[in-house]
Amino acid sequence: MSAAVLRVILADDHTLVRAGIRRILESRAGCVVVGEAADGFEAIDALRQIDADVLVLDLKMHGRDGIEVLKVAKVERPDLKVIVLTMHAGREYVVRAMEEGADGYLLKDSAVQDLASAIDAVMAGRTYFSPVIQQQMAAILKGRSPATPDLRALTDREREVLILLARGLATKEIATTLDIGTRTVETHRANVMRKLGVRSVALLTQVAIREGIVDLPSQ
Repeated sequence: MSAAVLRVILADDHTLVRAGIRRILESRAGCVVVGEAADGFEAIDALRQIDADVLVLDLKMHGRDGIEVLKVAKVERPDLKVIVLTMHAGREYVVRAMEEGADGYLLKDSAVQDLASAIDAVMAGRTYFSPVIQQQMAAILKGRSPATPDLRALTDREREVLILLARGLATKEIATTLDIGTRTVETHRANVMRKLGVRSVALLTQVAIREGIVDLPSQ
């Protein structure tokens, strides 16, 4: 039974906000908040000391900000899923969170509608972004012109995995589609990220869209 429990760390510097988000999270069957943090230092301590599956993270906190916490989480706890939950929809915030490997990015005013779906998505190996953030991503994609990655460095199987990731398939779905194991999918995904120089599935999706491998999502 314990294997079905989803363990969440909640980091936000507003007590009332944490209380509200905790209620939303724990209304989801099998979801338990196992740790809370009121600033960036506490968040880093929590992710280092508490065994958890998901970190729900505000960006603007005292001490160390959410981006710094995100960096530490992705280096020290690469299996920990990180969902940014913030009031900031600005381009610079979205870009930095994506570059540091955020698995999801939600606005606080959509938490009631979106947080449970975001958790389900990231735990299935997908990313999840609020509709407003999806629009920002589309704008970023159109407006940025980073160095073009060399897709020729990818093997045929790695290219197939990239396409399916960019289409939003979860790890298990990719494994089924390609008739390979989930660990093999994870290995291919790590190789693709390394070869293309990106650190998140969201940025992989940007690359795939920009290079014409998949189409830009309609929403």
